[in-house]
Amino acid sequence: MDVKANVSAAAGDVLGKIGTVFGRGGSAANTRKPGKHGVLSELYLGNLVPVLLLVLYGTIVIWSASLTIAEASFPRHLIGIALGLVAAALVWRADYRVMQPASTILFIAIIVLILLPKVPGFGYSAKGMTGWVRIPLIGLRFQPSEIVKVLTIFLMASLGAQYNGKVEFLNDYVKLCGVLAVVFLLMITQDLGTGLIILVVGASIIIMSGARRSWVLVTIGIIVVGATLVVGLSLADGVPKALKILKEYQLNRLIVFVDPSVDPTGDGYNLQQAKIAVGSGGLLGKGIGNATQAGSGFLPEAHTDFVFALLSEEFGFVGSIALMLLFAWAILSVVALAQRLDSPYAKLILAGIATMWMFQLLQNVGMCIGIMPITGIPLPFISFGSSSMVVQLTTAGIVQSVWHHRPKSA
Repeated sequence: MDVKANVSAAAGDVLGKIGTVFGRGGSAANTRKPGKHGVLSELYLGNLVPVLLLVLYGTIVIWSASLTIAEASFPRHLIGIALGLVAAALVWRADYRVMQPASTILFIAIIVLILLPKVPGFGYSAKGMTGWVRIPLIGLRFQPSEIVKVLTIFLMASLGAQYNGKVEFLNDYVKLCGVLAVVFLLMITQDLGTGLIILVVGASIIIMSGARRSWVLVTIGIIVVGATLVVGLSLADGVPKALKILKEYQLNRLIVFVDPSVDPTGDGYNLQQAKIAVGSGGLLGKGIGNATQAGSGFLPEAHTDFVFALLSEEFGFVGSIALMLLFAWAILSVVALAQRLDSPYAKLILAGIATMWMFQLLQNVGMCIGIMPITGIPLPFISFGSSSMVVQLTTAGIVQSVWHHRPKSA
């Protein structure tokens, strides 16, 4: 065989291996043979690639923000990514199924984490909200609510998996809703945005567990009536403080969503500046470091809550579409994996993760363009904040763990 033939055969073999690797990473239909292709065969590349690209995109955005925003510490952002990658790697190697029988422990842990910021010596206030915890002696701060998101996914998936895809009795459905309601109601007393994430994620898992459509529709009606009552009581004068569930800043955000002119110097101002930033980006954006709305201080929280507005101003419509496509890739890859598995528990976990990413994306982008109320929900993998970054990368690690521990025939 001549040299040309040898080179062609070798190139074909390499290309074939590359195709096999990406096929294994993008479709759960392939048979897993641990060790044959090394580490790559144990990674779900269909999800890992878009997640890493999102993290890289976010790193560029936060680096740009750090040029003009003192609070956007780029070294801290990198530390958050590093910690998140370590957490993701540990979770990937661990077996996610050990959490399935621990629903009681998970429920207790969630309650403790939600109440922890109110414990003297642990709670830490920032920007008018006591949602952080400072660990004594070392001074490390984190948001327990971020951890609660992940634990809620495990909790609801553990409870929902017991019914093997069909919740036949109403009392079982009520129990599922009751557990979720306890977590949700406790959370909104601390953080409305995280509470909404927990509600939507938990509800999606209950629905995917096989709840009847009629029960779900009735529940939605009850939620609408309940939400109206909560807002009404919180707005009314002369109502006892104990009945005012929503705090003043939470009410202001809801009011501003309806009429931004009501609060022209507060949340209404923030919304208007976010819209200006998004619109001023045009087709291709102003370029890295040229976001005048954020750089000049007109757009507050440009590196956290309104990071999409900053991204849109710098990278324009094209950059925004690229972000959406990466998220669509990441989310759909999780859905594709769930469809190819038989385990109800694995399916529900993946459904919860996909819903969380999707809801946070829609909420963060929506509040920057005025189609969703301002809630302070971070944009996964993009927003500045170590607690959020670590947790979001951990959920990506959970997806890898599900892939790694899937049946060989899946």
